[in-house]
Amino acid sequence: MVKIGNIKLPDFPLLLAPMEDVSDPPFRALCKEQGADVVYTEFISSEGLIRDAAKSMMKLDIYEKERPVGIQIFGANLESMLRTIEIVEQSQPDIIDINFGCPVKKVVSKGAGAGILKDIDLMVSLTEAIVKHTNLPITVKTRLGWDADSIKIIEVAERLQDVGCKAIAIHGRTRAQLYKGDANWEPISEVKNNPRMHIPVFGNGDVTTPEDAVRMRDEYGLDGCMIGRATIGNPWFFREVKHYFKTGKHLAKPTMSERINAARRHLQMAIDWKGERLGVFETRRHYTNYFKGIPHFKEYRTQMVTTDDSEGVFKVFDTVEKEFGDFIFE
Repeated sequence: MVKIGNIKLPDFPLLLAPMEDVSDPPFRALCKEQGADVVYTEFISSEGLIRDAAKSMMKLDIYEKERPVGIQIFGANLESMLRTIEIVEQSQPDIIDINFGCPVKKVVSKGAGAGILKDIDLMVSLTEAIVKHTNLPITVKTRLGWDADSIKIIEVAERLQDVGCKAIAIHGRTRAQLYKGDANWEPISEVKNNPRMHIPVFGNGDVTTPEDAVRMRDEYGLDGCMIGRATIGNPWFFREVKHYFKTGKHLAKPTMSERINAARRHLQMAIDWKGERLGVFETRRHYTNYFKGIPHFKEYRTQMVTTDDSEGVFKVFDTVEKEFGDFIFE
């Protein structure tokens, strides 16, 4: 059993990574149904929250069926972050996660996200102040370091633990790498195997197959894995990994019926939550993976991602179901 504070999780839990414009309530619901043990919101700007920015406030929406659910925040200003904690607490999440890993320039340029990896003392002091400001468990998501010459993740993890961080998820790349090259899990394993560490250490980066998750567990000895890009348009990834853990065999791929049903539900939930325009627009990125592997599908995929009204998209789903209903996914 793995624990984040008082939250009890199964051995080697699978966590849905916070992803901008991806891990919203509709997608989190689908992932939860398919076996995600913990889900996280999209990352939320502390400055946006304290300005009452509509998009930031909307990201605070969480639902009972998602629990345990974490709200992820980012920022570099202590006063703003503490005010943010007070706002976030009103949504009653199970966990508050601090993003110290986002490599995007507009975040880093403000000293937030992975930008704070240039100032470890600030990273630690911010975490300590936030821990003291709430009774909710505080966790951290970060990267190995700013660049290959400044990797101090063992020291960083120790210090974060020492000021009260309840778990740490580490992406196996530096900020300089962005998402290029291969994720290096070895330093994450060194954090976990540090005899001073007693909080859960989760690995993140390049878990794209059930075998990857097994390696992270068995070869690297980590406490769980946080999965991001492999789940986009593929919420079934969680159940596939868990099936592989139990049996050592690959689960059959979702049927066309399952995929169509998920795509329809995803789109409808997105519209119900964020309205027609955004609901249609922000589910588009999932369609490539929902229907990945179907030959001669480009025309239909193009229609899905260029049709501006939901009625039109639902009609494309209907056509696909009629045309490819018997297709078997390998």
